[in-house]
Amino acid sequence: MSTTFRELTDIPHDPAQVIDVTTHSSSIDPAYAESHDRRVLIVDDEQCVRQLFAEYLGRDYSCETVADAQEALDLLSREPFALVVSDMQLPGLSGIELLRKITERYSDTAVIIVSGIDRTQRVIDAVRMGASDYLLKPCELDVLTASVERALERRTLLRNARRYKQDLEKRNVELARQKTEMERLQAQILQAEKMASLGQLAAGVAHELNNPAGFIYSNIDMLKSYIERLKRCLSDYDELALGPEATARISAIKKEIDYDNLVADLGSILSDCYIGAERIRDVVQNLRLFSRLDEAEFKRVDVNEGIESTVRLLSGYYKTGKITLAHEYGDLPQINCYAAQLNQVWMNLLANAAQAIGAAEGEVHIRTWCEERTVMVSISDTGTGMTSEELKKIFDPFFTTKPVGEGTGLGLSISHGIIERHGGKIKVLSAAGRGTTFTVFLPVDAKQRITASNSEPEMRCQQ
Repeated sequence: MSTTFRELTDIPHDPAQVIDVTTHSSSIDPAYAESHDRRVLIVDDEQCVRQLFAEYLGRDYSCETVADAQEALDLLSREPFALVVSDMQLPGLSGIELLRKITERYSDTAVIIVSGIDRTQRVIDAVRMGASDYLLKPCELDVLTASVERALERRTLLRNARRYKQDLEKRNVELARQKTEMERLQAQILQAEKMASLGQLAAGVAHELNNPAGFIYSNIDMLKSYIERLKRCLSDYDELALGPEATARISAIKKEIDYDNLVADLGSILSDCYIGAERIRDVVQNLRLFSRLDEAEFKRVDVNEGIESTVRLLSGYYKTGKITLAHEYGDLPQINCYAAQLNQVWMNLLANAAQAIGAAEGEVHIRTWCEERTVMVSISDTGTGMTSEELKKIFDPFFTTKPVGEGTGLGLSISHGIIERHGGKIKVLSAAGRGTTFTVFLPVDAKQRITASNSEPEMRCQQ
């Protein structure tokens, strides 16, 4: 049979019977357990009711009592409670007002309303406002106990679900970050492999072209000398007195082969061949300088030479007549670096500068100088520029300001990594419609850091 208020008044309170509040509930996840998970605040203006509830619930829970809603709110502001058991009729603020304030301020605290008024609408209002239960006075104490257990169980389940959700969201964010990082690394590896393949291809083409180009280039000088000798011989023949028949035959042959124009054009043809051979030689040399496969080790390199060879390879951008290329090459010391990787940086920056100008007319300015054992390279353009929001993401992998399909968004990210691995830094200044300036800072005496992961320099991108 259920225990009543009157029956409980004769039960002595034994402190030894109080159960350890930190281990009683099996529904609380140990990872989320808190010291107040079984603390109960009893609010009633009748002292006998407060004492009765506290003594009965105190067997399993840690209980505090107050006489009105304001005292309850003051205590809640100082100490956390898992549950509030409140009378409906209270001096000052009513129980329903207390419920509203607890719901607003302390969402982790459950509330049970105890009332002597049996009205369906009041029950509905209390439950809608967030009450875990609505009990009628006089309520049987085992019913109160069951209601308290349900309320705390529900609170625990809701809190655990919320925290599981938060943990899951954090893990999802971390997984997304790891996925992005993995994609970035995969893209960089792929890009590095592409550049290595491009370097090998360039070196192979340069090697295959080098020998025949050398033959052509060296033989043109000999051909020019031989033709000059033949012209002198033919000129002497022209001065000889021949018979009428021979003279007529020679004149017919000269007319047939357009002798006068042919002799006049020989010099021009030889000059064009010589210029063409020089261009082939320059292309081969630039390919070798750019790929630097024969100089893959860490060594001292002339930065000006690397930039100039890269400019020549980008002639498709800079020989259209629309882009003016100006340069101020300072007197630079050679620096320690991986030449092929730095040439990749110059390639990205110079190509981006030309693409920023596009079909319009503009200027790209290259300047190099040295200060205190640091070589600086500045590449400016008068192109479209970038907004402040774009500047914040300019070195992020896969970010690009180019139209879809016209850029991978990896060029500047890879360039930034190459510069960092050389112990340098890169700074970018830009404004929409006013152009962009990239400035690269490289130490003259950089240490070999590419294989030493524990000595990677900190991120020093400045914007």
